[in-house]
Amino acid sequence: MRAAGLIRATAVLWLFTVGAAQMADGQAASSDDSLEEWIGQMIMVGFRGTELGAGHPFLEDLRGLHLGGVILFDYDVSTQSDVRNIVSAQQVRSLIQQLQSASRRPLLVAVDQEGGRVRRLKEKHGFPAAPSQEELGRTDREEATREAARRTGNLLADLGINTNFAPVLDLALNPLNPVIASLGRSYGREAERAASHARWTMEEFHRAGILSAVKHFPGHGSSREDSHLGLPDVTDLWEEEELEPFRRVIREGLPDMVMTAHLYNSAWDALHPSTLSKAVVTGMLRGELGFQGVVVSDDLQMGAVDQNYTLRERIRLAVEAGVDILLFANNLRYDPRIAEKAHRTLKELVDSGVLTPERIRESYDRIVALKLKFEVR
Repeated sequence: MRAAGLIRATAVLWLFTVGAAQMADGQAASSDDSLEEWIGQMIMVGFRGTELGAGHPFLEDLRGLHLGGVILFDYDVSTQSDVRNIVSAQQVRSLIQQLQSASRRPLLVAVDQEGGRVRRLKEKHGFPAAPSQEELGRTDREEATREAARRTGNLLADLGINTNFAPVLDLALNPLNPVIASLGRSYGREAERAASHARWTMEEFHRAGILSAVKHFPGHGSSREDSHLGLPDVTDLWEEEELEPFRRVIREGLPDMVMTAHLYNSAWDALHPSTLSKAVVTGMLRGELGFQGVVVSDDLQMGAVDQNYTLRERIRLAVEAGVDILLFANNLRYDPRIAEKAHRTLKELVDSGVLTPERIRESYDRIVALKLKFEVR
């Protein structure tokens, strides 16, 4: 049985008895234990280590904080080390089994495996090559894109990875864009082509039992700056056409998740960047485009938001905006206590009345429904 199958088998009991049953009877917030679990499921974090022995602090966080997900990397940015979480296929399988066994609830285990330059599973660690989205868009052949997605989906499933932060729906409107076009991450300039290739990709991911997250809403392809380093202002650059790929795939019900971009556009929100904007997440994404699934933030430690907002402000504004999963990749700047800090901050925001238990439960229910969707495939 593949690793993903083992995870399904061990996860079903919690998902149905705790998740589905609570959603079915409309159970309201009733205890700190429930609230702390709901909060924990909203947090996805990165960590250091290729293996985690019994008693490892991160395993204690998984259990004690009820964390909902983890993200894996092959490279540690803050130390510039080639050793982070990924060394070989067998090592990754073993690491994921350690993580899932340590967690009381099934974890979302995520990577960025887009293809081309942005992929965490590389040849140097024994994994197969994968074409970039730019190559696939330029070739523009359905079977080529499906075959690439099929290989990626099957690889992830075999390792026990159940979530891929792909495909990218950003249009290559600015050929000099440092984080999209320059890295070959876009299917091209045409919305229809991007939506078609994304559709074929997600259909193949789903056949392999892999959840997908389209990104970066509402469109990062026209920006000039790198949001890892600072906040890009796209007020005079962004085009309405950048919404169209998202609109098309959401209309078809294909995305399991949508990942937000850290962008500023005064026409969207004069005060806050898109990830932290209710006008963007709730207004544009959920209202105008009709997406009712899980919204995951881009890394909340990126310069675009980290330089301008405190941790408390980032968390509060993201949740108020409508974000369900708060992603702390913990790679650009490593903080071994980030999961604890994020959990405590969310709890304090609820205890002080800034956020309501009902708002936390809303995200928790979406996350449980997402995990059920994966587990019953």
